[in-house]
Amino acid sequence: MALFIISLISYLLFSISKTKKSFHMLQQNFYDESGRYISWVWKNKKKTFLNIDIIFPLVLITYFFSKDISACLIIIFYFILLLIYHNQIKHDQSKKPLVITARIKRLFLVTMLLYAFIIGISYYFLKEYYLIYLVLGLITYLNYILVWVANICSKPIEKMVYLHYKHQAIKKLKAMNIPVIGITGSYGKTSSKNIVSDILNIKYNPFPTPKNFNTTYGLINSINNYLDKFNDIFIAEMGAFKRGEIKKTCDLMHPKYGIITTIGEAHLESFGSRENIQKGKFELVESLIPGGFAILNGDDPYQRSYQIKNNCDVYWIGIENHDVDLYADNIKLSHTGTSFDIHFKGDDNTYSFKTKLLGKHNVYNILSGILLGKKLGMSIDELKRGVNSIKVIEHRLELKKYGTINIIDDAYNSNPVGSKMAVEVLGLMPGTKIIVTPGMIELGEKQYELNYKFGTYIAQEVDYAILIGKNQTKPIYDGIIASNFDKDKIYVLNDVKEAFPLMRKLEHKDTYVLLENDLPDLFNE
Repeated sequence: MALFIISLISYLLFSISKTKKSFHMLQQNFYDESGRYISWVWKNKKKTFLNIDIIFPLVLITYFFSKDISACLIIIFYFILLLIYHNQIKHDQSKKPLVITARIKRLFLVTMLLYAFIIGISYYFLKEYYLIYLVLGLITYLNYILVWVANICSKPIEKMVYLHYKHQAIKKLKAMNIPVIGITGSYGKTSSKNIVSDILNIKYNPFPTPKNFNTTYGLINSINNYLDKFNDIFIAEMGAFKRGEIKKTCDLMHPKYGIITTIGEAHLESFGSRENIQKGKFELVESLIPGGFAILNGDDPYQRSYQIKNNCDVYWIGIENHDVDLYADNIKLSHTGTSFDIHFKGDDNTYSFKTKLLGKHNVYNILSGILLGKKLGMSIDELKRGVNSIKVIEHRLELKKYGTINIIDDAYNSNPVGSKMAVEVLGLMPGTKIIVTPGMIELGEKQYELNYKFGTYIAQEVDYAILIGKNQTKPIYDGIIASNFDKDKIYVLNDVKEAFPLMRKLEHKDTYVLLENDLPDLFNE
């Protein structure tokens, strides 16, 4: 009995370690919203079902020779697995680590209750220890599924918690009575949010949602825990994976002003079609309260062609298209920043601006911020100071040092538009140019085609390409090779950590390395 209890402890310690990994994947997949987590489980069968604990029945065979020896081997087996998993978790590549939120704590309690229930039932009915061990080994082996079941069991609790905090957030926003700026789009939402906030900060005290808190849950959390009584504008980044999600967020926030960055093919897999993406993003514009207005991109055909179903005022910005309310020209890009001129509709004056931000796509976001600021009563001098004060955004074409190597960190999230512009920024740099990328994801049936094009862009601008993940980056590799790039200057690795010592070997004077996209652990090979 004593050995059984000790073996049970080693088993539970390992199960908790494996559960932590499952929680991480569940959290990265938005708690299985739209079936994202269970879909990931089935798509990654090698990772989720071909684990080392699959050999547990072999260890259990020894039970028929000696119960005590079998119990000792089980103790040793699970302690070894515990060490292996602990080491894996410590060295995992992860865009975002597991955040121990109140929801995760509640889910952990439900999961442990499920484990306790199964262990209790097994002990009560099966009697034979080897049968109990077999059941325990099976449920730990199926831990990813057990966590999914626990998440389903938790939904009624989470619904009650959600409604409580939602009511609290609505009450707080109503009491503060400040204008809400909603920002959405397929790409560039976080950059646009931070840029708008930095510009408005010259005259106002805006509150931009922290980091990428862009779901309804994240926005509720932002309002309840971060929005301050001294803030006079709330800037809400709004993300979505399917139609109806932006509308749901707007019903909570009641935005007065709206900005759509661009409509592309991000999350095409979950939206189902480009048309659904277009309609989903315009839910923001069609939810604006009376007296508000939207700022749209006149260079984006998917914004130009959409028939808006309400009567809000709309203002347009552009670079290629000059038949807009505000456009930029004379754009000069360099490795130190960007300068450009702007022209307001009905104003013959030309105004010159400078920013530390890299890349032409950031000019669009700045134009939205300038036009919004002007409509909210800011002067040209205030706008210039605002643009000049824009801070470089973490992991979005952020220039930093790795020893003597210059890193262009664009690791947050890659998309067909941003990746092309990031490669163009790399092409502006002096010296040796290297790209490190695992490619783009969640592009549905167009994933191969768009990554192939990405490969052709890479071939035009870089000296060396380091691709992370042989299967994931095959279309990029094909695109680079088809562009007559030197095959010996392409390196394919399975772990991004291996790229850093390789950079050192490839380094020459004035070396610039673009880190384009950093896949979260659920996409590692």
